[in-house]
Amino acid sequence: MIGKLTGTLLEKNPPQILIDCHGVGYEVDVPMSTFYNLPAAGEKVSLLTHFVVREDAQILYGFGSAAEREAFRQLVKISGIGPRTALSVLSGLSVAELAQAVTAQEAGRIVKVPGIGKKTAERLLLELKGKLGADLPLPGAAAAVGDAASDIQQALMALGYSEKDAAAALKALPAGVGVSEGIKLALKSLAK
Repeated sequence: MIGKLTGTLLEKNPPQILIDCHGVGYEVDVPMSTFYNLPAAGEKVSLLTHFVVREDAQILYGFGSAAEREAFRQLVKISGIGPRTALSVLSGLSVAELAQAVTAQEAGRIVKVPGIGKKTAERLLLELKGKLGADLPLPGAAAAVGDAASDIQQALMALGYSEKDAAAALKALPAGVGVSEGIKLALKSLAK
């Protein structure tokens, strides 16, 4: 409904700001990444927005870039991730860092965000795979090898090996190995 606001920045009270748009003041919640890039109070500001309507509230969320807003929208689509949690994720990680974590399937980076536990982080990574980070500039071959390594590591961890052991087994694998062959070789090296 409200896609963009342009006006004068009246107040900055993290994570909320107040923007005067021709006499109407809009309270907008923003991630800290956007907050830090805002001009001083009294200056002109323009934000892309996402409008959330609930039975008990109508809340406007603002973003400094289209990438931030798109990441927010992808996050709130995930079961168990509400707008406040999505805002928290974007306050703790930049969109690029979140995309890298999703591409590498690194739950550890996401667990560092307040309010995100291990299970939520894993669900978030699973749901965002292919939706966020897919457009990162990676050479095709390197991306395929990275995906194979990630799949091998996930398989080893699913079999009960620690992340440290799985990572050590990955380092011992020959370059360019396929997923199924890589799992076999990794299991052999771990069995020793």
